[in-house]
Amino acid sequence: MSALVWIALASLVVWLWLLLGQGFFWRTDQRLPPRAELEHWPDVAVVVPARDEAEVLPSSLPSLLAQDYPGRASVFLVDDGSSDGTGELARRLAERHGGLALTVVSPGEPEAGWTGKLWALRAGIALARADGPEYLLLTDADIVHRPDSLRALVAAARGGGFDLVSQMARLRVASGWERLIVPAFVYFFAQLYPFRWINARRARATAAAGGCVLLRTEAAERAGIPRAVRQAVIDDVSVARAVRRSGGRVWLGLADRVDSVRPYPRLGDLWRMVSRSAYAQLRHNPLVLLGTVAGLALVYLAPPVTFFAGLATGSPGAAWAGGLAWLVMAGTYLPMLRYYRQRPVLALTLPFTALLYLLMTLDSAVQHYRGRGAAWKGRTYTRPEAAPEQP
Repeated sequence: MSALVWIALASLVVWLWLLLGQGFFWRTDQRLPPRAELEHWPDVAVVVPARDEAEVLPSSLPSLLAQDYPGRASVFLVDDGSSDGTGELARRLAERHGGLALTVVSPGEPEAGWTGKLWALRAGIALARADGPEYLLLTDADIVHRPDSLRALVAAARGGGFDLVSQMARLRVASGWERLIVPAFVYFFAQLYPFRWINARRARATAAAGGCVLLRTEAAERAGIPRAVRQAVIDDVSVARAVRRSGGRVWLGLADRVDSVRPYPRLGDLWRMVSRSAYAQLRHNPLVLLGTVAGLALVYLAPPVTFFAGLATGSPGAAWAGGLAWLVMAGTYLPMLRYYRQRPVLALTLPFTALLYLLMTLDSAVQHYRGRGAAWKGRTYTRPEAAPEQP
């Protein structure tokens, strides 16, 4: 057999394994269970890190203030050096809409060794803990919560005995680039961290989605959060791992009551969102990067390439194996497209989207070696491995 046929067959074997052996990552059935009513609803503090978020706050903050929660809950918004009046806008929205009590705090300039939004979370968590809440809801400033979102999260945490319950917020899908890239972003994340493996009692993977994390305060203290993860670029996964290492239970699923309103209308916006942390996901290891590039090429690019090359060169084996691998790939993508209410035909474009992600990952590595470090909302931080240890 020719090399083309062997490549097509190898890709097909990998896809059959992914279909059946990677925790059924392609299914979208990991959702919060139906809400149960509790005899006692614990106190909750909602912590929102915000830096230059005036564009999205009018949609997101009122949804937090309007939570229909039977227990005591309050919101702490951390205005992390905003230049667009984020803090003042938050106060005006609270006066206009009422609801849960809002406190706005500014943490000052970050100390060395703190990355991403963790410096802002540090200030918010410290202030929230003074009220002695049993749970902390860590949620981003672009996240809109349905009125019963907090109820559902707390009920799931209590009912399942989880120390951390996280939902992957439904990201905005409006522009053409968002339709092409956003569902694939969640699909790739689930492939890397199969939700079923995370949620099993004997977990085989650990992750969280930073836009919506309900965390038991006791578990946070036991895990040393946020100081223990202060250098993390991918803060949500690091928080989940810290909780798991300290003996806590973690749950992650897709959201039905939580949506992101942050727009990514252009390819450049999505490119920056992905490349910001792609190489950090590979632990800044060039060998892992090379393996990832080769793996993406075999798994996502080889099926259509071998299919069309087989047709062009008269190699039916390559065409059949490549075409079947492409169909299996597209079939695993369909549930995510349905979740995002997108046309099924987009499943056939997944190889092109994977190529874009491959280029974004390479760009992330280039930015790393140019010394630009991690960034959050326009602020660049020292690379984690170079950051000094804090006492």
